[in-house]
Amino acid sequence: MFIPRVILYLLFLILPLAVLGQNTILNSTPGATAGASSETKDAPKLEHFDPNLIDKQLSPCDDFYKYSCNKWLTSNPIPPDQVYWSTGSNLELWNESVLRETLEASSKNDPKRSPVQQRIGDYWAACMDESGIEAAGLKPLQPELQRIDALKSKKELTLAIAHLHHLFPGAWEQSDNQTNAAFFGFTGLQDYDNASKVVAQIDQGGLILPNRDYYIKTDAKSVETLKKFRGHVQKMFVLAGEAEARASADAGTVITLETAMAEAQMDNVTRRDPKNINNKMSLAQIRELTPSIDWEAYLKAVKAPATDHYIVTSPAFFRAEEKLLAEHPLEQWKTYMRWQVIHRAAPLLTKAMVDENFDFFAHTLAGQEENQPRWRRCVRAADRDLGEALGQAYVDRAFPPDSRARTLEMVHAIEQAMHDDIESVTWMTPATKEQAIAKLKAIEDKIGYPSHWRDYSSVKVTRDNYLGNVQQASAFEFERWLAKIGKPVDRSEWTMTPPTINAYYDPQLNTINFPAGILQPPFFEKGMDDSVNYGAIGMVIGHELTHGFDDQGRKFDAHGNLRDWWTGEDAKEYDDRGKCISDEYTQEVPDAGPGVKQNGLLTQGEDTADNGGLHLALNALEADLKKQGRSLDDKGPDGWTYRQRFFLSYAYSWCATIRPEVARLIVTTNPHSLPIFRIDNVVSNMAEFAEAFGCKAGQKMVRANACRV
Repeated sequence: MFIPRVILYLLFLILPLAVLGQNTILNSTPGATAGASSETKDAPKLEHFDPNLIDKQLSPCDDFYKYSCNKWLTSNPIPPDQVYWSTGSNLELWNESVLRETLEASSKNDPKRSPVQQRIGDYWAACMDESGIEAAGLKPLQPELQRIDALKSKKELTLAIAHLHHLFPGAWEQSDNQTNAAFFGFTGLQDYDNASKVVAQIDQGGLILPNRDYYIKTDAKSVETLKKFRGHVQKMFVLAGEAEARASADAGTVITLETAMAEAQMDNVTRRDPKNINNKMSLAQIRELTPSIDWEAYLKAVKAPATDHYIVTSPAFFRAEEKLLAEHPLEQWKTYMRWQVIHRAAPLLTKAMVDENFDFFAHTLAGQEENQPRWRRCVRAADRDLGEALGQAYVDRAFPPDSRARTLEMVHAIEQAMHDDIESVTWMTPATKEQAIAKLKAIEDKIGYPSHWRDYSSVKVTRDNYLGNVQQASAFEFERWLAKIGKPVDRSEWTMTPPTINAYYDPQLNTINFPAGILQPPFFEKGMDDSVNYGAIGMVIGHELTHGFDDQGRKFDAHGNLRDWWTGEDAKEYDDRGKCISDEYTQEVPDAGPGVKQNGLLTQGEDTADNGGLHLALNALEADLKKQGRSLDDKGPDGWTYRQRFFLSYAYSWCATIRPEVARLIVTTNPHSLPIFRIDNVVSNMAEFAEAFGCKAGQKMVRANACRV
């Protein structure tokens, strides 16, 4: 889907919050930080690019991924508490160790602590207090279950939904598949037709499994997974105090309701086109669409400001949900709401709850063998809930000013490469080129961290109520997004925290954003030559720039408005080239299990960005070398040419082991291709790669019908 906020993830392959109780399950992240310190507690072994890690028994022209990664993969089996392990996974551990030290130091009950230290320190203390959480049992959950049990009529459902949206993260986050919230998602986001203002947006939601396919597909694997999910729901109801017979019946109710909502949802390929979700409605039209929901009461309860209009991403979903609300009795909806509360609170409660939640979502769905240590789970929760408070300490530790300056130089070089590329395109008319260059020049570059830090002073955090702390932070974030409605857009805001190992392009802000967490080796390393940095972080930069012109991004103009600025002829030419990409990436995925096939229409935007990003980075490297009186084919002291080191660095940054269960999940739900395709499919489209390694026509890494948008 075109995510309205918009985050087009490059490195983290994201699952809904329902899965694993965490945001990230995959990363191809760098292996060391510019500010890495031996003083870091339990510091991992950090990795750096080394061209001698290639497997000389293999040919780069037959399978460049295996040629580049086999040695590393053999030496780095996936740990039991991971679903994915890459050349950069230790950086994630290093980043979390830095945050852990900050949290532990702040958790000491010192009266001299600053307000920020008090919040992050007490949040950490409450999360790490396993004995206290165990002793409390289900008591922290009881008020919410009692609130649901007390509902007397369907009219009261509306306020109960508003309350649920305050309680847990997700009601303001729209993903590729849905908003991961009860019934529907609600937030304030930029208007599609006037990106200078924020309007209210309502999204399809209601599901706990990763997306609609898990409910409606009829293959044996999907049927088995749904059956196991029902068993999990039943177990969770029992852990929450229900008798087995009632828990079994309640689990059946949950499956019935969620399956019906899944059948009504817009699929994730259709959601990718922003025109399909730009459905403007008045409040009167929304009331007519779903009369069972008292929208005036909901808007008042969530403190939503007035808005000119509402954007309803999937009217068909809401028509179906209205029918479901009318057909099913109140008791069934109370069961559904109890399940939503129990599920979302499970990672924050007793060991039995945590273990059962892990067993299904992490183990069954993703193949993870062991849960991660509690400290890592608490660090990630703190980063999610109080991320910019933590981010300041990370930036001070790991991101010196010279790293920011050098990154900005590379960004400008790659932007110039894109400018030259647009000018050189033979199939694009001058009118469209002029608009494309205007959009490129308008892109704002955000490097490392925000220009001002978020104020969490209204978030009340205590040392003895982890669930309560999460609810406080969730309500703060939900209302913070809603408060934007009707106001001018804040162009300075980030939607990722500084330690995040990721990057994104926002077509409505027209910005490219690179958190400090990704600006580390081997993506960016001051001690390495330009060929290595351009092959790694340079490709990331080019990838995000290309998103401004992929099959989604090209539909927005320089100001972020959803506007067709292409001539009809150029649009057709673009679509023909885009079809080459989507056809190429519609492929069997053996790593995900027999019969699993990737849908190239789902991954087209990311695949286009991978191909375009590497091309732009190579062009920028060549231009930089030319200024130094050198060429791509000059050899360095190790005997490799700069051209070869560029491609080897690119491949090294994507070396990864992935469990088949999570590979299947990604193919079903995520718009990114798996790492092997992000290497082999891309280089096989580039004549420059064949030139680097002497590949000939007919070899696997020389594609007869090479694609390029």
